[in-house]
Amino acid sequence: MLDGAWRLRLCLTFDCHGDRCLETLSAVLVVCSSPAELDEDVQEPRRTSHECSCFAEQHEKEEPFARKSQIFGSLPGTELPSLARVCTTFRRILRTDTIWRRRCREEYGLCENLRKLEITGVSCRDVYAKRINPRVKSGRFMKILPDYEHMEYRDVYTCLLHRYRHILGLWQPDIGPYGGLLNVVVDGLFIIGWMYLPPHDPHVDDPMRFKPLFRIHLMERKCATVECMYGHKGPHNGHIQIVKKDEFSTKCNQTDHHRMSGGRQEEFRTWLREEWGRTLEDIFHEHMQELILMKFIYTSQYDNCLTYRRIYLPPSSPDDLIKPGLFKGTYGSHGLEIVMLSFHGKKAKGTKITGDPNIPAGQQTVEIDLAHPLQLPDVENLRDFSELSRIVLEVQEQVRREEQEEEQRQDDGDRSPHAASQPAVKSPGGEGADWEGTAAGAEGMPQDKAPASQPFVLPMGVISRNKDYPRTCRICFYGTGLIAGHGFTSPERTPGVFVLFDDDRFGFIWLELKSFSLYSRIKVSFQNAEAPSREAFDEMLKNIQSLFS
Repeated sequence: MLDGAWRLRLCLTFDCHGDRCLETLSAVLVVCSSPAELDEDVQEPRRTSHECSCFAEQHEKEEPFARKSQIFGSLPGTELPSLARVCTTFRRILRTDTIWRRRCREEYGLCENLRKLEITGVSCRDVYAKRINPRVKSGRFMKILPDYEHMEYRDVYTCLLHRYRHILGLWQPDIGPYGGLLNVVVDGLFIIGWMYLPPHDPHVDDPMRFKPLFRIHLMERKCATVECMYGHKGPHNGHIQIVKKDEFSTKCNQTDHHRMSGGRQEEFRTWLREEWGRTLEDIFHEHMQELILMKFIYTSQYDNCLTYRRIYLPPSSPDDLIKPGLFKGTYGSHGLEIVMLSFHGKKAKGTKITGDPNIPAGQQTVEIDLAHPLQLPDVENLRDFSELSRIVLEVQEQVRREEQEEEQRQDDGDRSPHAASQPAVKSPGGEGADWEGTAAGAEGMPQDKAPASQPFVLPMGVISRNKDYPRTCRICFYGTGLIAGHGFTSPERTPGVFVLFDDDRFGFIWLELKSFSLYSRIKVSFQNAEAPSREAFDEMLKNIQSLFS
């Protein structure tokens, strides 16, 4: 339905060209006042009255055809079928391919020239079409399909982009405890589902890796084709079903393309090189070998037949400690995993997007109490694990008392001004623990309580997969980390220290495990991933946590 802004824009444009244009426009607004679903079947709109056709024919003489095309090209593509129903002239205008090309570009970012042969490198051969035009004397691959010779942008918009618009964005696959991160994007003439993988352990600062799982494109007019990209034999027949809002599933119809000539052993060795960047002989830790083999057996059984559920990037606020988002983190023998950092008032939460048999995807791996900053001792005393442990455990006890007092006040119904005005108890960890507010930024604290940087070193005995961690930090907070046995048995939250290094890196010291996790921001601009509201994001977090519990 055309909103007020679009109506005003059309009125102002047509008003410049006479009263007859306004008469025709009135017919446009009548039709567009009712919503019209854009569908591949809506290609030849209904005939309109003879009077409207007369108005349109007179209008055509006064208004250049190109000008009308420009006006209609500025409207949302979902409104164009309604305009086509108005009269034969509008219908003829809307057959102009430049209109639909503009809608493809502005609404979906498509910038491909359908009639231009674009030679690409061999690295694209598993993503783009592998059909070579025999007229081109080249052994390289083409980023076109021969059937696109007579393709129209209207078909691309209607049968590809609009039809599959609901699967664009970020998704989490249902792969048991392991999860994952899928980004579905418009890539040239394709819609491609890219699975994002962390860098090889322990190189947390390296960029993300990604591989295509499926692609959708037009093989011929009005016919979108889904192809599975899993395996090493090239694209093959697949299927996508949109199950319900914010959920879809993929199915491979030719799983034999996933098999390798050397059998499961060759498949495992290939998977191991891709997943870990090494061979099994390079991994000497027996427990780690068991975890790796277990993951291969579990994940390979799906054969790219998966269900995906939408996830959103966390909303941000100027008061946040740092910009929320996705991070790569080290998790011991489990390797690198993807964590989403989000802020919730005086709390910050790290939610696993990928997981492991101990703490599955969707669970809240760390929680940071931004109301309880810690003042670390000097470097020499910080090397003493017992000193750091003493500070953290004292804060833990204080937090426990505060929670008990709050529960008691709620039980007693005590809401008196005297009780509400009681000063906060200072943290044994040092000054600044009584800092109130949304907690969220070091810049929100007094300058003398939020130094720009301070020396940092891990205490003796704390294990870190990545030895190249920063040696200065901005601020530290008390927090808790979730630990559990295999199969997510006996989960419990244990005390720890959240360490903020800079805008893109933070760490967490697991006191009970004597372990350190380093997290580095995923620097990828994801499209169609913003939550429509704070409530929608919170609901998404709750859903993925319950799903993998």
